[in-house]
Amino acid sequence: MARYTESSCRLCRRENQKLFLKGDRCYTDKCAVSRRAYGPGQHGKSKKKLSEYGIQLREKQKTKRFYGVLESQFRKYFEIAAKKKGITGENLLQLLELRLDNVVYRMGFGTSRKESRQLVNHGHFLVNGKRVNIPSYLVKAGDIIEIKEKSKEIDKIKEVIDSTGSKVVPEWLQVDKEKFIGKVIALPKRDEIDLPVHEHLIVELYSK
Repeated sequence: MARYTESSCRLCRRENQKLFLKGDRCYTDKCAVSRRAYGPGQHGKSKKKLSEYGIQLREKQKTKRFYGVLESQFRKYFEIAAKKKGITGENLLQLLELRLDNVVYRMGFGTSRKESRQLVNHGHFLVNGKRVNIPSYLVKAGDIIEIKEKSKEIDKIKEVIDSTGSKVVPEWLQVDKEKFIGKVIALPKRDEIDLPVHEHLIVELYSK
């Protein structure tokens, strides 16, 4: 399976904003964007005016990086979103939000989407009582996500739960941290997705 293996901090610097790819580290002085607020590479400090296409491309790249999705999969999500009723851009963000790794992150069972993806890959979660280890699995309204009984005793998972205890959970999710369980009570609406993304630019890019 193809995946990004280079430094996550380079992605944030390339987009010139925090993508919160490293969890708690992104809120400290160690954050690469705070220390070096310019793009990576030898030409990182040079400022170029972006064309219309460049602006649209950066918005797509930023969105992909927020969710940790590569181009081929992102394109498939867009094609599905375009066929659904409603606004294509909002449909796209909704699909990305419903990925299991993102839902695990939103529920506070992972400090970052990357960590959540890893925990799902290692088989620590059940969906409606069945083990699911596919991060891109799309959950539905009514689905129950819980940490496996054996996994509840793992120190790393306990640490994650403790560190995300004060995290605000979106209204479309319901979580009981003491029981290590959460529920998707509704599909996410656009105003419930708190990412600085202009999805209409992505639609314009793919519609060319």
